[in-house]
Amino acid sequence: MFQQMNYSGEKIKDYELLSKQLEALSDGETNQTALLANASSLLNQFLDEVNWVGFYLSDSNELVLGPFQGLPACIRIAFGKGVCGAAFSENKTQRIADVHQFPGHIACDAASNSEIVIPITSNNEVIGVLDIDSPIYDRFDATDQEGLEKFVTQLEKHL
Repeated sequence: MFQQMNYSGEKIKDYELLSKQLEALSDGETNQTALLANASSLLNQFLDEVNWVGFYLSDSNELVLGPFQGLPACIRIAFGKGVCGAAFSENKTQRIADVHQFPGHIACDAASNSEIVIPITSNNEVIGVLDIDSPIYDRFDATDQEGLEKFVTQLEKHL
C-alpha cells in the first residue's frame, strides 16, 4: 500500500525514498499505462523546478507520447531526433544543461531550458524514455541522474 512520506531535503536519501514509493505504487500492477501514469505523477510531486514529466514509448519507427504531467506536448518524435530521440537511439541518458544548445532540439514548450531523458528497457530492448524538463538552466546534476536512473530501473521491473 502506498503511503505519502516526507522528504528530508537530502537528495540521495530522498531518491531512495522515491524508489520505495514507486515500488509501493507498482506492487502487483501489470498495466503499463497505470504504472507510467503513477510514476509521472510521483516524479512531478517529488521534483522541484520542473515543468514537464512524462514518458514517450516506442511505436513502429518513432516515439509516441505516453502518460505525463504538464502542458500538452509533442505527440510524435522520430528516433534519433531531439533529446528524447537521442536517448532512445543511443540507449544512453541525456542530461542537457541548455536545451537550446542541443543540435536538433525539439521545442515542445518554449519555457523549457534544461532536460534529462532516461531510456527505459524491457528484455534488453529500449521501449521508451522518461523525459523531464525544467525552466531552470542546468537543473539536473549527477545526483539527479543517478537517482532517476535508479527510479527507471525500479520501474522496469514492472513493465
